[in-house]
Amino acid sequence: MVDRLANTEENNRRMKHVEDCFGTSGQSLVSVGRVLVGEGVLTKLCRKKPKPRQFFLFNDILVYGTILISKKKYANQHIIPLQEVKIITLEDDGNFKNGWQIISPSKSFAVYAATPTEKAEWMAHINKCINDLLKKTGKKPSGEEAAVWVPDQSANVCMLCQKTKFTTIVRKHHCRRCGSVVCGNCSSKRFLIPHISSKPVRVCDQCYDKMSSGAVKPDEPFNKSTEGKIRADSKNSLSRNEAEKLAESGSSAEESDGEEENGDMQQPTSFYEEGEESKEPARPNDPPAAT
Repeated sequence: MVDRLANTEENNRRMKHVEDCFGTSGQSLVSVGRVLVGEGVLTKLCRKKPKPRQFFLFNDILVYGTILISKKKYANQHIIPLQEVKIITLEDDGNFKNGWQIISPSKSFAVYAATPTEKAEWMAHINKCINDLLKKTGKKPSGEEAAVWVPDQSANVCMLCQKTKFTTIVRKHHCRRCGSVVCGNCSSKRFLIPHISSKPVRVCDQCYDKMSSGAVKPDEPFNKSTEGKIRADSKNSLSRNEAEKLAESGSSAEESDGEEENGDMQQPTSFYEEGEESKEPARPNDPPAAT
C-alpha cells in the first residue's frame, strides 16, 4: 500500500513541505521511491530532560528535529536509516508511559507517545517499514548498536568510581559505548567506534580497557547484565523527587544547547494511507515528566 503512494503528487508535496520546514540546515529528503508514511510529536528522553521532537517516518528512513514553529520550522535534523533500526517496547514507569527505545548503530534513545494507541500505531508502522525494506533490499542488519544514554538527572555521582559528585563545576560526561554518566577522570580516553563516529569518541575507563585488550569488540553491543556496569538504578541515582525538580528546571552541569523550542504537544499524529490521513485525538498539554 505504501509503495503505491511513491511518486504521487500528494506524497511529493508532503515530502517537499517537510524538507522546506528544515530549510538549508537540513538534508534533501525528496527521493525516488521514498514515501512519507507518518508524522507527529513524540517526547524524546534527552540527556538533560524529556523534550518534544517532531518525528517523520518514511518507508526507508526515520527523521526527527527540534520544533521551532509547529508545522512550519524545524531545526537539528537527524536521519536514521531504517534498515539498521530495531525498536524495543518499554514498560510504563511512573509518569513515563507509552514508551519504546529506538536502537541504531549511530544513535539510540527512548521516546514516549501521548496514548497507548498512538504508541501501538507508531511501533506497528515502524516495524512494517523495517520489514518491508529488509525484504526489498535483501540486506540484514549489522547488529551494531549505540548505547542508550543514561539521562543526566539520573546520577549525581560518577557511575564508575562512585566517588566524584557532580556540581556546576564538575561536569557530567557520557561513555559512548555503555551510555553511563561518568566524571572526567573516569573518561579521559577515547576509542574509535566506527558505527558511532569516524573519529575516536569519549569512553569510560572500563570500556576502554575492555576494548583495547580485545575482551570486547568496538562493534559489540554493550550488555549490562554481563558486564556489571553500574546503571541508573544504582544507589548513586537521584531520588524521584530530585530528578523531577532537575527536569522541571532544566538544571545540568552541561552548557545549554541554545535551542529556542516551541514544544507544541497539541497536534495529532498522522499516518498516510492511499492519500488519506489516520489521525489520533489531540494530545494532552503536558509531556511526560522525569522520574
